[in-house]
Amino acid sequence: MNEKHLNIIALNIPYPPDYGGVIDIFYKIKSLYNQGVRVQLHCFQYGRDKSNVLKNYCENVYYYKRNKGLKFFLSLLPYIVITRSNKELLKNLKKNEYPILFEGLHTTYFANHIELSNRKKFIRHHNIEHEYYFKLAKSEKNIFEKIYLFTEAAKLKRYFNRLKRINCHLAISENDRVKLEVKFKQTLLVPAFHSNESISCIEGKSDYILYHGNLSVPENINAVIYLIKEVFTKIQRKVIIAGKNPSKHIEKIICKYENIILESNPGEEKMHDLIRNAHINILITFQSTGLKLKLLNALYNGRFCIVNDHMINNTGLDTVCTIANSPDQILESISSLIHEEFLPEMIGKRKILLESQFSNELNALIITELL
Repeated sequence: MNEKHLNIIALNIPYPPDYGGVIDIFYKIKSLYNQGVRVQLHCFQYGRDKSNVLKNYCENVYYYKRNKGLKFFLSLLPYIVITRSNKELLKNLKKNEYPILFEGLHTTYFANHIELSNRKKFIRHHNIEHEYYFKLAKSEKNIFEKIYLFTEAAKLKRYFNRLKRINCHLAISENDRVKLEVKFKQTLLVPAFHSNESISCIEGKSDYILYHGNLSVPENINAVIYLIKEVFTKIQRKVIIAGKNPSKHIEKIICKYENIILESNPGEEKMHDLIRNAHINILITFQSTGLKLKLLNALYNGRFCIVNDHMINNTGLDTVCTIANSPDQILESISSLIHEEFLPEMIGKRKILLESQFSNELNALIITELL
């Protein structure tokens, strides 16, 4: 059997795997390593330290400075792309003839470069980026940030149409795959890679409801405020809101209510325990972009999940969730589930679905077969 090699260009250092994009990248690298793929990892470094852990799964790890400055905002190229235009990356890619996996549009500055024209190239789309940025812009309250996001969305849409010299576009969700297929002939669905190797749900009941997510992101801040005002303040149940870097606004609102507890920056083990021991995980979003890894974590590890349509749009996960799209529907779902036991047959149903569609091993095979 011939050895398989792959260059992976990561938009940031993918360790520790503590937010969406880098979670997908890190567990993809680990899964490919387990299948014998020898990875040359190229990371843009900003806000995170170099990691020795990555050496356990990669042949070589290269780090590149991400450019910054006003002149990059003025470029016709998207800011997230032009700031990752380090020439050392091209130099190191030319040291071998291996296929190249660009993680996100962010890393594709050299995708159309003539000196890489004979290489197999794949792009992993974490979102349809111009749609994602447009939705972020609509949620943003700061006028300067809003202008930047709208401008970036327009640049990304124009840039998106230029990516013609790519062998295959890898979508993270079926919804995204359908949209990519309109523009590009070669598209494949490769669901998100994640930390879960097996189902660890607990049968029975518990006494609290959980919402978790990155609490500094506008999308999640809006969801939390909506849930507090429209749902959590109308029930006499213990509610825990857990996540990374909660905004001052969230802290100020939560301290007014005795039944709502804020867990700021819980570690990985603590967050796992919170998800696993909750009676209900409530996960809503107002943006149906990509696949929400927090939903996978709740389904692999938690009991009942209440979600809205945007959270599960075209994921195939609707059969193992309770769907509620308004405050009244959420309140009604809480009322009906709060006294129910989480049963072994419910765990079995999840196991069949998740292990057939969201197995890291099976999804790594899809990529391996492209090489």
